[in-house]
Amino acid sequence: MNRILLEPQEIAPDGSASLRDARAEHVRSVLRAEVGREIRIGQIDGPTGTARIVTMSADEIRLECHFEAQPPVRPPIDLLLALPRPKVMKRLWAPLAALGVGRILLTRAAKVERTYFETHWIRPEHYRPLLIEGLQQAGDTLLPWVEIHTRFRPLVEDLIPREFAAEHKLVADPSGERRFRDITFTRGQRALLAIGPEGGWTPFELDLLARTGFTSVTVGARILRADTACIALLALLQDCVIA
Repeated sequence: MNRILLEPQEIAPDGSASLRDARAEHVRSVLRAEVGREIRIGQIDGPTGTARIVTMSADEIRLECHFEAQPPVRPPIDLLLALPRPKVMKRLWAPLAALGVGRILLTRAAKVERTYFETHWIRPEHYRPLLIEGLQQAGDTLLPWVEIHTRFRPLVEDLIPREFAAEHKLVADPSGERRFRDITFTRGQRALLAIGPEGGWTPFELDLLARTGFTSVTVGARILRADTACIALLALLQDCVIA
């Protein structure tokens, strides 16, 4: 953990907070912190800050918290992802939050099994702790907004044009016409990246995305697994973005 995150309800009106779980053990065993030391903290979906350790015992660490006036800026990259296999989606939640994604749209595609949408790994009570794990690694506080869409066409034709003002709409495809290094961002611009299932987008899906403003991008002819593709492509796109 590079930043200890607190739920809003864990912070008392006087700014104090207590740790009694794995976060406390991390402060003791990994940070090797002592009374009087300051550690980096944050309020989930709120500002970052620091906390001074007031007391430490075998079962509790008491903190005196101080927060910045404003929360961090939401990451300028959103992700449209064809829902992968449940065990792959479980592995992806923490890295997606760590890499910095503002909004995650999980969608059905022709090569996505309908049963994938029955998994508990797309329920908030199961994926939220994994997102928090990723945020604590990256030092951020803003949880990605997560949406589940079982109908691909209405999502691409209706919702995305209505709700996404991204200057760069990109769809990953091995036969894509552009490389990430060819994409020019200016400060403040947003990007929406579409990543398909492991079997790839169908010609119909690629055509629909192209007709709604998506440009195909590639990292070469190699076919990547969904989790590898997400991490690699988001890392490349992060390097292009000017926050």
